[in-house]
Amino acid sequence: MVRVASSLLLLLVIWAPSDVVPTTLRVLTYNIHHGEGRDGRFDLSRVADVITSAQADLVALQEVDQGTERAGGVHQLAELERLTDMHATFGKAMDYEGGGYGVAVLSRWPFSSTERHPLPVAPDREPRMALTVQLRAGERGPLLQFTSTHLDQGRDPENRLAQARYLNDVLVRDEAQPTVLAGDMNARPDTEVMAILETRWTNWASDRSPTVPQGRPRSRGDYVLYRPMEGWRMVESRVIDETVASDHRPILVVLEWAGQP
Repeated sequence: MVRVASSLLLLLVIWAPSDVVPTTLRVLTYNIHHGEGRDGRFDLSRVADVITSAQADLVALQEVDQGTERAGGVHQLAELERLTDMHATFGKAMDYEGGGYGVAVLSRWPFSSTERHPLPVAPDREPRMALTVQLRAGERGPLLQFTSTHLDQGRDPENRLAQARYLNDVLVRDEAQPTVLAGDMNARPDTEVMAILETRWTNWASDRSPTVPQGRPRSRGDYVLYRPMEGWRMVESRVIDETVASDHRPILVVLEWAGQP
């Protein structure tokens, strides 16, 4: 009888429903060109329309102005927060024209913590930033780490190479935690910069269309990377065909996390 009971218990354990709740995550990365469209107009409602139309859960923004003269003193992130009804946080890379300039994150869910990582850069180059947030993706979803960043755009790749190595060092902490890195890497897919990042991150996209320059896009500079590879399933990736609101096209990636919450 004891042996039968033990066998029944083993069967119950094997066939018991899993606690894993698959979580779908819609990630958008968008360099918004300090809110200025290709028509020379500052119109954040167009940027907000892209975000809401994509039904994004998490948004990595680059080239965000906060209270600068060129943006008319507008705190762009506060305006986007209002227009999208999402949570927002800013990572200032540098002071600029009476305000700040840097990267930002918009999220459907509140942040549990935020960190700002100034990227290594030569003294004569523009400062760059990585903004990392921790959040719970829904009531039963995983504790997620999400980073928005913008790498150096100079002709000399040495700054970008140093920045890619730094991101691998500072962002890869818990091998099991679902982690997403998104932004404007200013690097083509076949460059050493992306090869460095891909030693620690998965960069798989079904749509490899170019994102810059906006009018006649010829190259890919914007990416959504994720880890660990075993926990994620790629559902969709596409470049959104928006040609006016910025000089970059946004990228939407839909991921499903099936690891333990």
